[in-house]
Amino acid sequence: MQKDLRKQLALEYHSKGRPGKIEVVPTKEAKTQRDLSLAYSPGVAEPCKEIARNKENVYQYTAKGNLVAVISNGTAVLGLGDIGPEASKPVMEGKGVLFKIFADIDVFDIEIAETDPQKFIQIVKALEPTFGGVNLEDIKAPECFVIEKALREQLSIPIMHDDQHGTAIISSAALLNALQLQKKKIDKVRFVINGAGAAAMACINLYVSLGAKPENFHVFDIKGPLTKERTDLEEFKVKFANAKPDATLVSSLKDADVFVGLSVGNVVTADMVRSMAKNPIVFAMANPDPEISWEEATGSRKDVIMATGRSDYPNQVNNVLGFPYIFRGALDVRSTQINEAMKLAAVKALAELAQTPVPDIVNLAYNAKTITFGPDYIIPKPLDPRLLATVAPAVARAAMESGLAQKPIQDWEAYVTDLNRRLGLDNQVMRVLGSKARRDPRRIVFAEADNVKILKTAQIIFDDGIAYPILLGDETKIRSIAAANHIDIDAIPIFDPRSDEMEEKRNQYSEIFFQKRQRKGYNAYEAKKVMRDRNYFGCMMVECGDADAMISGLTKNYPDTIRPALHCIGVEEGVKKIAGMYLMLTKKGPIFLADTTVNFHPTAEELAEITMLVAKEVRNFNIIPRIAMLSYSNFGASNSEEARMVARARDLVKQQMPNLIVDGEMQASVAFNKELMKENYPFSELVDKDVNTLIFPNLSSGNIAYNLLKELGAADAIGPILLGLKKPVHILQLGSSVRSITSMAVIAVVDAQMKGQMASPTVLERSPWWKRSRKKRSEGSGS
Repeated sequence: MQKDLRKQLALEYHSKGRPGKIEVVPTKEAKTQRDLSLAYSPGVAEPCKEIARNKENVYQYTAKGNLVAVISNGTAVLGLGDIGPEASKPVMEGKGVLFKIFADIDVFDIEIAETDPQKFIQIVKALEPTFGGVNLEDIKAPECFVIEKALREQLSIPIMHDDQHGTAIISSAALLNALQLQKKKIDKVRFVINGAGAAAMACINLYVSLGAKPENFHVFDIKGPLTKERTDLEEFKVKFANAKPDATLVSSLKDADVFVGLSVGNVVTADMVRSMAKNPIVFAMANPDPEISWEEATGSRKDVIMATGRSDYPNQVNNVLGFPYIFRGALDVRSTQINEAMKLAAVKALAELAQTPVPDIVNLAYNAKTITFGPDYIIPKPLDPRLLATVAPAVARAAMESGLAQKPIQDWEAYVTDLNRRLGLDNQVMRVLGSKARRDPRRIVFAEADNVKILKTAQIIFDDGIAYPILLGDETKIRSIAAANHIDIDAIPIFDPRSDEMEEKRNQYSEIFFQKRQRKGYNAYEAKKVMRDRNYFGCMMVECGDADAMISGLTKNYPDTIRPALHCIGVEEGVKKIAGMYLMLTKKGPIFLADTTVNFHPTAEELAEITMLVAKEVRNFNIIPRIAMLSYSNFGASNSEEARMVARARDLVKQQMPNLIVDGEMQASVAFNKELMKENYPFSELVDKDVNTLIFPNLSSGNIAYNLLKELGAADAIGPILLGLKKPVHILQLGSSVRSITSMAVIAVVDAQMKGQMASPTVLERSPWWKRSRKKRSEGSGS
């Protein structure tokens, strides 16, 4: 059932709203009649004439220089095989998304209904005037070799068949580092390669370019070993046909140094790994099931270095480490092709990057204190923000040194700065946090489980391994809603605080609650009665360790949700007032806004406390806070009470946190206009800095600002994130989408991790649902 539901979610993702995953967005203003006259007739004639005079001007006046075609005929799609061009389109659109989010490269996906290699070549060749580069994708072997070779020879723009060279480049970088750690020379080691398709042969050839000897390879394809006796081998495979006719994987792996699998899963055993030479290297890259599992390979001997294609184990060989950055570098120097030198440059850049200290944001993403070069880290992580500014320049430089660059880079420092600005180094914050949540999921109680959005979210975070959801409400009603909407909650617990089954737990919670509130307006009867309320019951689950975080507020007013959290859990030591913060994901990167939900008219002291709470939380995202305290006044320009209050708050913050980058009072326009800031207020701490945190003088201004940004489509809003509570309780905005609730669940899990909420054995964990949920999610891991 769960597989069908994942299918439904995938179909909804691709079909909901505007079908597909990509759209064309104008880069110039096109609102007035004058704009339209410039964009089209008659103004468009001028760039047309310039290009007609000199074809190179097409790069100056059109998008060609940043436009890549992802082209396929659908003959070898992922694990689906020959499904045809139409069926391949979702994959090609997805490739386009990866180009954009990792390297800011625009893509048109082109699916061609042609399997004849020569005709395919002519079609792609005719498209050259449109594109700055071509990424060939999911074309079956051996046609893919013929097609890529011909297009590279006949076109003067970069061409790469990523299925071949992507895996080769990434695995080569991993191989160089693994050999270094194992103290082996590439020209001496013996390779066993299982698979002889496009990717496998590209890997072999690149390994040879790095120094491996062709005679040291034993290669197997679907028919068995590649031998000199075989007459069905293509010419490029013959020099690697070194195996004996009776060779098997078992016999060949004996005393071998390196195994590379690009075939089918579960064909290598622990005994076979044990038979390999001292300090062996095993790259089991079949997906989703590797040739041998991580556990079996690493459990067979302690001296093995292992890599797979899976994201849930160390050393993932992932093509996204390569193709976006390789094309970025090639496009930026207007290279006429992607040659061997450029591929090798990418290999060496990736290998060297893995040996450098890892940024905190990467450690955060993978839930590690410090990721360091070693057997479990031989290749950079896909979420490493340094990839773009490391690999692209290396590829660009290799193109220049090879004589292929038509637009050489003169200022490398400026180029790297430009690369970092393209995407914003911190703009992958939600991907980072999602990865961190999956590595240490926690129990989230949802107080409003009789809502279809909550149930959809619960299924998503359970399936994705983000959290263990707990649902509160009437079980019959909840299961009815789930069944009507085809939502699988079989492995998710449901507790009804009003039910007889929960009486013992209600009594336990009410006694603890009464001790907290007996001199604050609650008598013993009221303490018992209030535990029938799902928000109070859920908060007490968190307080008593029966859950790690709570999410509520989708259908209730803000005060009705926040009050139970204050009554049951309370604030952190030293905190006088809690605050609310929104995370806005913008094109400039993440922007944090506060206070947007709690404090109506804070005093200077309260605003200072809010600022320090926000700074602490921003650091938890592994982002250095650069804070602008906003007003309608700039640095004393107004002597009004409100302006003076913000300035006073800033002074109080600096007294307590002198190293915090914070300034104000200032207008929002000044905060984001570096030239204006530098010219008029050169004394400010924020000169030449990218502001990422905004503190508003009152609730009204903060709330209005975030709602405007959200509704105008200028940013995705995540929040409100409550600051200052002892334990994680987070409040949803009325009517939040499933996507927003899922993002809030990620925040809640990470918050629980930060606050040290350990999942200690409780009544809930000992119950059957907890064991079932762990087993069910374990079975679905890696999907």
